[in-house]
Amino acid sequence: MRLDLLVRAGTILTLDEDRPTARAMGIIGGRVVGFDEELDGCTADRLEDFGDATITPGFIDAHCHTTWWGLGLSGLDLSPARGLEELYALLEAEMLRLEQQPGVWLNGTGFNHKNHGGLFPDIKRLDAITGGRPLYLRHVSGHASITNTATLALAGALQPHFTDPVGGAVVRDANGAPTGLVEEAAQGIIQKMLLPYSLEQIVSALDAATARYAAEGITSFTEAGVGGGWIGHSPVEVTAYQLALAAGKLRARAQLMPTLDALEVQSSHAADAHGTGTGRGLDLGIVAGFGNEHLSLGPVKVFMDGSLLGATAAVTEDYCGHQHNTGYLLDDPQEYRERVAGAYRSGWPVALHAIGDAAIDLAIEIISELQLKHGPNALPNRIEHFGIARPDQVTSVAKHGIAVTPQASFIGPLGDQFAALVGPEREGWLYRGQSLLEAGVLVAGSSDLPVADNNVRRAMASAVDRLTEKGKVLGGAAECLSPLEALRLYTVNAAKATGQFTDRGSLTRGKLADFVILSESPLTTSDISALTILGTFVGGKQSYAPLPVAATA
Repeated sequence: MRLDLLVRAGTILTLDEDRPTARAMGIIGGRVVGFDEELDGCTADRLEDFGDATITPGFIDAHCHTTWWGLGLSGLDLSPARGLEELYALLEAEMLRLEQQPGVWLNGTGFNHKNHGGLFPDIKRLDAITGGRPLYLRHVSGHASITNTATLALAGALQPHFTDPVGGAVVRDANGAPTGLVEEAAQGIIQKMLLPYSLEQIVSALDAATARYAAEGITSFTEAGVGGGWIGHSPVEVTAYQLALAAGKLRARAQLMPTLDALEVQSSHAADAHGTGTGRGLDLGIVAGFGNEHLSLGPVKVFMDGSLLGATAAVTEDYCGHQHNTGYLLDDPQEYRERVAGAYRSGWPVALHAIGDAAIDLAIEIISELQLKHGPNALPNRIEHFGIARPDQVTSVAKHGIAVTPQASFIGPLGDQFAALVGPEREGWLYRGQSLLEAGVLVAGSSDLPVADNNVRRAMASAVDRLTEKGKVLGGAAECLSPLEALRLYTVNAAKATGQFTDRGSLTRGKLADFVILSESPLTTSDISALTILGTFVGGKQSYAPLPVAATA
């Protein structure tokens, strides 16, 4: 047998229980065909020998925002600023750069109030810097934005009879004047002035983003919301992905979650949609699973509550330091039940964004009732984030077979903020690890990029040590994972939670040849976060190779 590619390494961690390790792997047609002794007598068109390095299955990011992040790469990065004066200086410098570009918005990303003593910019100061130029600064959570008076006026938010949209607010001070902070669904009134982005812009964003994904060892990802709501970028966003794939600008396999807002009421034969003849879906009755190994549709994304950072996630007890504030659901519970049921009846599995325990209660209720009444759909049903989860909720998601996607990547940069907001009695509920696995819950690794970065090595290290920036072990040592469990989050588990384990998540005969080469084994190294990525392969083709180090005299 002649192979397209023969790969050798010090250790190949297959994550296949029948053959956990190997030293050689053969590939034909983009798929794994055998290991070690199975390859005896084979020749190969190409040999890649990585010496003592370790190969693992390619990393899978089960929940990220690729277009949003890719578009933001061309915006002003606010994350380096420490203190509002530094932030204002960045904005002033950007205004000078835009001086010869009248009408162009000043866009910024990565604002986190923790870097500014918990403070948000003063709208009067923003107005003085920007004048009549529209301003749009994204909070790192994605659930809030900061803007100026000129932008609010364009959006109609200063009109006497303006009312906040359902599930969001233009925040105002005690006198009723806007502060510049815009929460949750209210961001839509700003974004509608920027949308839709052109297909060319989105393709460029995907090109820039997925090139960086490859450099992080990511071979598959799930885009958590396209086509509608404040998270979508165009009604034809799927077309942009198809164009990017055709042009060779999609460097990782993509699964796309349409937002619930992107689905339309549909009527068909009375026997369809579980005997109702009506449901919610995309044109022509396309549902999850449609597509191919490179690009496919995933579950429907539904925002149920806000963010923990913004204290808008729906919880059952007040946030610490926020008297009489338990966050809020982004719509009426009965509306959620009816709209999600319409999608489910039409064959769509669901991924419900629920961070606070009150939102998780509703998410479990909706999913469990739909599964009981209608049975499973093509892919697993999921709760995204599962951020503040009571012990009884852990038991419940395990009982109902609901997958969850907490973000270990949040623990380092955001964990101290989270702990302060919920207090010591609820800290153990935050972005759980070991307690979920012990209960038998399917836990998928993800970044929620750009809320946190998508450095999977750093995320795995956080899943193991759970250390915050200030040295707290978030939730205690009992929530820490082993290195093998952490690796499985971003390979086997993520593949199962996205419904794609038959093709990816482990290196097994017949599966896609998606893998990453690491400088050492993540199972034995003293520091997972310090591992170097030596190469990334998708379907046996190299998607990332590090630049050679320049020689020095």
